[in-house]
Amino acid sequence: MQPRTPLVLCVLLSQVLLLTSAEDLDCIPGFQQKVFHINQPAEFIEDQSILNLTFSDCKGNDKLRYEVSSPYFKVNSDGGLVALRNITAVGKTLFVHARTPHAEDMAELVIVGGKDIQGSLQVVDSDRPERSKFRLTGKGVDQEPKGIFRINENTGSVSVTRTLDREVIAVYQLFVETTDVNGKTLEGPVPLEVIVIDQNDNRPIFREGPYIGHVMEGSPTGTTVMRMTAFDADDPATDNALLRYNIRQQTPDKPSPNMFYIDPEKGDIVTVVSPALLDRETLENPKYELIIEAQDMAGLDVGLTGTATATIMIDDKNDHSPKFTKKEFQATVEEGAVGVIVNLTVEDKDDPTTGAWRAAYTIINGNPGQSFEIHTNPQTNEGMLSVVKPLDYEISAFHTLLIKVENEDPLVPDVSYGPSSTATVHITVLDVNEGPVFYPDPMMVTKQENISVGSVLLTVNATDPDSLQHQTIRYSVYKDPAGWLNINPINGTVDTTAVLDRESPFVDNSVYTALFLAIDSGNPPATGTGTLLITLEDVNDNAPFIYPTVAEVCDDAKNLSVVILGASDKDLHPNTDPFKFEIHKQAVPDKVWKISKINNTHALVSLLQNLNKANYNLPIMVTDSGKPPMTNITDLRVQVCSCRNSKVDCNAAGALRFSLPSLLLLSLFSLACL
Repeated sequence: MQPRTPLVLCVLLSQVLLLTSAEDLDCIPGFQQKVFHINQPAEFIEDQSILNLTFSDCKGNDKLRYEVSSPYFKVNSDGGLVALRNITAVGKTLFVHARTPHAEDMAELVIVGGKDIQGSLQVVDSDRPERSKFRLTGKGVDQEPKGIFRINENTGSVSVTRTLDREVIAVYQLFVETTDVNGKTLEGPVPLEVIVIDQNDNRPIFREGPYIGHVMEGSPTGTTVMRMTAFDADDPATDNALLRYNIRQQTPDKPSPNMFYIDPEKGDIVTVVSPALLDRETLENPKYELIIEAQDMAGLDVGLTGTATATIMIDDKNDHSPKFTKKEFQATVEEGAVGVIVNLTVEDKDDPTTGAWRAAYTIINGNPGQSFEIHTNPQTNEGMLSVVKPLDYEISAFHTLLIKVENEDPLVPDVSYGPSSTATVHITVLDVNEGPVFYPDPMMVTKQENISVGSVLLTVNATDPDSLQHQTIRYSVYKDPAGWLNINPINGTVDTTAVLDRESPFVDNSVYTALFLAIDSGNPPATGTGTLLITLEDVNDNAPFIYPTVAEVCDDAKNLSVVILGASDKDLHPNTDPFKFEIHKQAVPDKVWKISKINNTHALVSLLQNLNKANYNLPIMVTDSGKPPMTNITDLRVQVCSCRNSKVDCNAAGALRFSLPSLLLLSLFSLACL
């Protein structure tokens, strides 16, 4: 709690200002005399007049109230100051506060010879036993906060040792009892309630900021924008916490310095101007800042004040339709091109941050092929008209579109879209030398592989889209990975320059792909590309082969199976399996080896008897099912090894053993070399 003297000085200073501002008036509100001096008597007697005070508010003193700083005195309605009971010490100074709804003032009574007191309360008990003593207990005495109150053990006078703050503790519950000289309770305890009388020492504060309100433009007069309330820590049952609100300042002050009004009691801020003045599009700034003041003491000049800023935004409503900046727009685009060709500009007076400003464009006529689209540029609000399907000059050299523009948000009921919300776009298509087009593309043909060189596969056909230019077309090979093809540059006939092989690595899944160019006679010439897919039918031109071609067997093996052979063929069915496996009879004795069919693609080679350790070449003949069939003879190398004590030794099998015919052929070859 603030010291009393500065508070009094503040009130006196405001009164001096009040007197200064009214010095030209015949009646000056307030006390006629503000400072009195009285001598300290031996005792102030109850109801005995001490002095007379004269106060006037210059308006009849209706509802005049007096308050005295000491609870032991009062001022009667006639202005007489009297004591409420017999009392000796009251301090050096008394203050009298007079108040009406129109004025208030304070007078000071200086008690000459008076002594400072911090506060006292006389407890009288005439019937207490002799030599008994008073004892005081409770919160503020022997409980925290300790030492605030004390009692004279002989007289029962309770005194305050330091300044009290009602906003910390408003009521103290104490207990008084009498004790004998040994401290034994004789009477009591009796409750003693100490109520701290409030002083106006707390300013109103706005605790809930920031305060931001919104009001729609064109709102009717009296529209509530927001509510602002302040808090005062003083006693809510007194005028110390009775608040009144007012607007101290409005920024900007256009078009009216009083755009808003605040209810002095509730704190509601409302509009006070006509809807026409609350037009966002004509305001210098759609944001207003109000300095709101809350004042206690019901708004009297002596009241303490607190301020806060209220920000009020004038919100936009869609009361302006978008308008094209011109009725007709021009655009040019090359045939075959896509992308943005023109930006359509509009004007809209609404708030650029809202859907009341953002534009939405629609093509309402002239786009049957859906070749055009229009989108909104989010930064500029322009309509970006684009070609999404290439245009053909030879089909149409001119296009006319009708475009309308609307807002994302609906217009207010009394506003509609007018003729300025539609525009015409004239589009000119520029002729471009386009490359010839193959038809069909891709081109497909089916031929047998191995057809004779020079065979005609097909004649390609390409046409020039620039039908009005009457250009000639020449053909050439663009990509021919295997180098098998040739094309007549004049008539487009494609023939072979090599044998077509389906099993070539350049063939993918029996299809060979080649690319051709068609070049017109324009300046510069334009080129078109066509794809030829040749499906090659299989011919039985690949003999089958076996795998594996090496095998091992022990010389003392009880299981005389040697190896399971498989066969494969690069051709397609029916030129592949079932395969026929045979041992070439002319090269191998019948009594040693045997081959048995397992399935269409595999056979088992086995021995009819054990052989000595050596390497043997066994000629295997395999035949496919093609018509005519193809046969392949492949030597199967069989190593007969020594197998002893779980060890396999094939080193001794290094020398090859041949059948008799093989030896004869080797001898003849040796003689031929002599």
